[in-house]
Amino acid sequence: MSAVVEWTEDVRPEWIDYNGHVSEPYYVLVFGHATDEVMRRIGLPPEDVVATGASLYTVEAHVRYLDQVPPGATLHVRSSIIGCGAKTLWLWHEMWVQGRLRATEEILGLHVVTDAGTRARAFPPAVVARIEPLTVSPPDEAGRRIRVR
Repeated sequence: MSAVVEWTEDVRPEWIDYNGHVSEPYYVLVFGHATDEVMRRIGLPPEDVVATGASLYTVEAHVRYLDQVPPGATLHVRSSIIGCGAKTLWLWHEMWVQGRLRATEEILGLHVVTDAGTRARAFPPAVVARIEPLTVSPPDEAGRRIRVR
């Protein structure tokens, strides 16, 4: 089983901004769809949230816009789990178009259960068992912060 979770999506015409390329909020939308795919892979499918009350909430994110995405492109997102705590999941997404890295997103997700209000809870053992073999070392770019030099 590959540690990389893949998501593919086509750029929609309404995502193109006045500069002639994909507008910034749509990168985050597509990365969100990729996060949903990771959730499916670890046993927390978004489709089951209503029935189970368990979900993954993004509590922090960092997007790097590295290159423009043109109209009509097919987006290929490669997602990796780069860390895990009892209640947290650290994800790394890379968006590729035509063999070139266009953007990355790093997120910290919190496992929540809504059975008695929204509370953070430890991942169930079955989910932990799926997370562990998918976890890889963080890339050098992870954990960066924004700063002006």
